[in-house]
Amino acid sequence: MNIEKARFLMIEQQIRPWDVLDLDVLELLVIVKREAFVPLAYRALAFADSEIPLPHGENMLTPKLEARILQELAVKKHENVLEIGAGSGYMAALLAYKARHVTTVEIEPELKALAEKNLADYGVSNVDVVLGDAAQGFNGANQTNSPYDVIVVSGSLPVVPEALLAQIKVGGRMFVIAGSAPAMTAQIITRTSDIGYSTVNLFETIVKPLRNAVTPSHFKF
Repeated sequence: MNIEKARFLMIEQQIRPWDVLDLDVLELLVIVKREAFVPLAYRALAFADSEIPLPHGENMLTPKLEARILQELAVKKHENVLEIGAGSGYMAALLAYKARHVTTVEIEPELKALAEKNLADYGVSNVDVVLGDAAQGFNGANQTNSPYDVIVVSGSLPVVPEALLAQIKVGGRMFVIAGSAPAMTAQIITRTSDIGYSTVNLFETIVKPLRNAVTPSHFKF
């Protein structure tokens, strides 16, 4: 496989047609080598328009979704980012190139170790990989950067918990895929004041829910 040609085709045939036209984002997809974060058994699929399996039934998001997240959030160099769901570490690596610091939280010890190794092997030094369950908000010991300028939820949430919203800095924003299959919506939620939030719906998609996510009550009165 000609890796650079495959990367070029991924960008031109999958990512640009999905309205990802930000040149900084497209350049970043060339700089941060996706194949370095894909498990060896699936490396031939590194540039395919599909989710890539990870241990414990988890998976990497599709390349076009990763790119769209980066474009919509427009992370700045002075910003601190919280990612929920480290996976292989690839999204954290992309965010790290744009941000001051990234804290990525992973519930599964094997994936935490995988993300840490991939990030270290790639020379990414401004990411902390933390073991924890952040589906209902991050309550880890390393809270020096909370509240965060940017939060990325690398999985879906049936409902967005108040505890997670509270961790967005005023003026900051969060990317989340909210809802339950078959009706999930990618959103950017911006904190406008101590008690105010605005939500922009971006597109519909289906992504596996985070483990231990809050589920809405189905009782009706």
